[in-house]
Amino acid sequence: MNRRDFVVRSSLLTAAGLLARPAAFAQAAKGAKGAPAPATPEFKLLRRDVGVFTARGGSIGYLASKDALAAVDTQFADTAPLFLSGLPGRAGRKLDVLVNSHHHGDHTGGNQVFQPETKKIVAHANVPALQRAAAERAGTLDKQAYADTTFATTWRMEVGSETISAKYHGAAHTKGDIVTHFEKANVIHMGDLGFNRIYPVIDRGSGGRIQGWITVLEAVAKAFPADTLVIFGHAGAKFMPVGKPAELLVLRDYLTAVLDYTKKKIAAGEPKEKIVALENLPGFPDFHQPLPNRLGGNLATAYDELTEKKA
Repeated sequence: MNRRDFVVRSSLLTAAGLLARPAAFAQAAKGAKGAPAPATPEFKLLRRDVGVFTARGGSIGYLASKDALAAVDTQFADTAPLFLSGLPGRAGRKLDVLVNSHHHGDHTGGNQVFQPETKKIVAHANVPALQRAAAERAGTLDKQAYADTTFATTWRMEVGSETISAKYHGAAHTKGDIVTHFEKANVIHMGDLGFNRIYPVIDRGSGGRIQGWITVLEAVAKAFPADTLVIFGHAGAKFMPVGKPAELLVLRDYLTAVLDYTKKKIAAGEPKEKIVALENLPGFPDFHQPLPNRLGGNLATAYDELTEKKA
């Protein structure tokens, strides 16, 4: 998508109430000396009391109706209060449910802030252990709050006049990512299964699988109708965190290209250190970003996945 197309599309979505400022939806930037950039909190209503909140970290999906409150993800400990204090119509009410899309800190870092303000925290069955292991490595065990309700494959709950469901499709970004569906509004939250035109994080250490991720994206794009609204976990600076199911196939194509490129280089006898030195994958200019550029890490993961010994 070029700049002219982006401006046109943004104008149309703004008129439809689907977009605020694209820059606010970019992945968290770093300020001087690596410090987090100041957060710019923004709520945007999408459809039937369901919306998206952005500040820093992964996009938060929310339901704020007269009879129910819910959220998907919590960002960080410093941005979670911005969400809770600004949630439209909350007026001190507790959330009926909080869903964690997966365990990463930019999606669960605000769990402790949310915990006393929500009745239930839901996640895939693998998430608490993954979250705990990551916290042990980071020395942040005292800053965690874990899901008290977990599931293996599917979960569903009536929340006021809305129904929220979630499904685990298999290992992809990690081995604990789920797709959350606000059924009446027909809005899905992808968590980090959805990176919109930005090099993704592939957490192999937490069970991530590139081929599995490709399969999940194809399954989700096929399962939902064209008018479904998709909330991406992260988006490139020129792109939006809200799109349609077909846009998930852009990430599918990128991941496929990463595997194909790496496979060809391995067959040609190139060493891993040369393969991962690529600075920009041909055919995907919109994904490129200034340092830190994650392409090398994506290629390294592809190399490890393609060369691993089968049990």
